[in-house]
Amino acid sequence: MVVLFQLDSLSNFLFNMLSIWSFILLLVLFKSTTLVISHENPGQKWALLVAGSNGWYNYRHQADICHAYQILRKHGIPDSNIVVMMYDDIAYNEENKLSGKIINHPDGVDDVNVNNFMKILLGKEKEMQHIGSGKVIKSGPDDHIFINFVDHGGRGILCFPEGEMTIGELNKTLTEMHRLKKYGQMLIYIEACESGSMFKNILPNDIKIYATTAANARESSYACYFSEELETYLGDCYSVNWMENSDRELLWMETVREQYNIVKFETNTSHVSEFGDRSVSEDYLSDFQGEEIFFKFGNSLFLKLLQQQPQNRRPPNVHFDAVSSRDVPLEILKRKVSKNGYESDAARQNLHSLLMKRKYVDEFINQMVVEISKHFHLNHDAMLTKRVADDVMDFDCHTKLVHHFSRNCFSFSKNTYALKYAYVLTNLCNTGIPVDKILIRMEKSCKTAKKYSNIV
Repeated sequence: MVVLFQLDSLSNFLFNMLSIWSFILLLVLFKSTTLVISHENPGQKWALLVAGSNGWYNYRHQADICHAYQILRKHGIPDSNIVVMMYDDIAYNEENKLSGKIINHPDGVDDVNVNNFMKILLGKEKEMQHIGSGKVIKSGPDDHIFINFVDHGGRGILCFPEGEMTIGELNKTLTEMHRLKKYGQMLIYIEACESGSMFKNILPNDIKIYATTAANARESSYACYFSEELETYLGDCYSVNWMENSDRELLWMETVREQYNIVKFETNTSHVSEFGDRSVSEDYLSDFQGEEIFFKFGNSLFLKLLQQQPQNRRPPNVHFDAVSSRDVPLEILKRKVSKNGYESDAARQNLHSLLMKRKYVDEFINQMVVEISKHFHLNHDAMLTKRVADDVMDFDCHTKLVHHFSRNCFSFSKNTYALKYAYVLTNLCNTGIPVDKILIRMEKSCKTAKKYSNIV
């Protein structure tokens, strides 16, 4: 692999001095029909791409991950170094009018749950045998790891199709990876509601992990690109913005920091946030998303570079149709209701049913908090209507409450609407009341809960 010049001089040379003839001369001098441009970094590049949802209305999550996969492959990261966790129920879904197709669809199916997520990151190959693709991240102290997680979230929670991962579980996994020297540097992109809560005041700034999130600790992320043909949203604003930036830029010339600033500016529906070790953001995108650029002799790298000069690097002027991720199911049904015929009547019934189920969750949570607050002499309004703190202070309490509520009241992964109340669990833990006592009171409330599913 040849390093042509230092990056700054290469940039000036290409954009200010390079001519077609000098480019041809370079190819002749290096006696190669292929040009590979690289930063000299030891170690390998690894990626874990996770679409943590299923169902047609969540089409965009799997489409985002498929797109991310293609970006990494296009830039030279081998398939063996990319692990994709995806439910894969979209390509042949009965609602897919383009049967068998998802934009940038990679092959492969994985058992998508939090335990396998942690095993993959920690490189536990034996434990992943005969599960999904069986691939794990077999990284070492010099390697770069890119994690892209796209799904639903709540305060201190990221969902999978089966189960959920808490802030404590994610923090424990990252801490263990650092202890075991499983990486040199790590970049994490998370698309989920309240995704900033997974890192705020938690992710250390000295362990070479840098994370950006689609939203801060209190707000929803946003879906975009509604397809009239498929009747669902094709992407998410934050994800679309970083991926379209990676598609149009030269990754060995743009830093992670530059991409963050661009995505933060272009994503005006939520507050894109950053956490962790800022020094990692000064690395080039190619260190995480792939660096190799191959051009056959007959093709023109020169013309491609001209097309990507600063004055030409502009986001496409496309109407996003942006909508809060938590309102996506309602918006899809409302669009169907606006049409005529049988489909409209069915959609109207489904919309009414969904609204009634959501109302039931609202009332149940309110009653549960009233009962718990009364027993422990807490301020009910503070627990329910005020977000007492953004931060999860007691990981153990929070993890136990989240999983207990999800198992016994409403499964967060099956009833994603309930995630809007995840902050209530944080508030309860932050009171300092022993978790076992809270669990007893919660259990009494959950026994009366109707076991609905698919409250989205």
